[in-house]
Amino acid sequence: MDFKHTILSVIGEILQTILVSLAIFLFVYVFLVQPHRVKGESMLPNFYDGELLLTEKVTYRLYKPDRGDVIVFRAPSSQNVDFIKRVIGLPGEKIRIEDGSVFINGEKLAEPYETQPTTGTVEVAIGNDQYFVLGDNRNASSDSRSFGPISKDSIRGRTWLVYWPLWKSVKSDGLRIVSKVSYSILDLR
Repeated sequence: MDFKHTILSVIGEILQTILVSLAIFLFVYVFLVQPHRVKGESMLPNFYDGELLLTEKVTYRLYKPDRGDVIVFRAPSSQNVDFIKRVIGLPGEKIRIEDGSVFINGEKLAEPYETQPTTGTVEVAIGNDQYFVLGDNRNASSDSRSFGPISKDSIRGRTWLVYWPLWKSVKSDGLRIVSKVSYSILDLR
């Protein structure tokens, strides 16, 4: 009887540990951070295909997304696919793309990370709780130029950390904290 009691006690402790661990994991996954994988080349040269990153979900519960933030959001065409893009336009702004440049409220956006012109001709007024997003690799990106502004409700979170691969290589810059880009808008007048 003593042996049976000991076995049941050990099994009970194991089950309790599993349940507590699962509860902590679900809390972290649902409310704090979520892993994502970069798919495709739309964010080159800043994010490479296959990199694994953490998206933190707390910031946008307290603050609004800011220009230059790299975000993960539900793709407009599918609720089961997430996109990673950079916030370019904020609610209430007017975005114009022409002659390879992005203009916000008539002022040219200086993009120090951008290595190619922004193709297409777009003119859009961003509504309340909407954001205009673009991939860093404009020639290989499906972004707000094709599907329009995204709603704040579709945003899963802010990209916070690239955690895999750990080391810098030809296909990755390795482990790094993701920082937003500070923009200056050039006045063409």
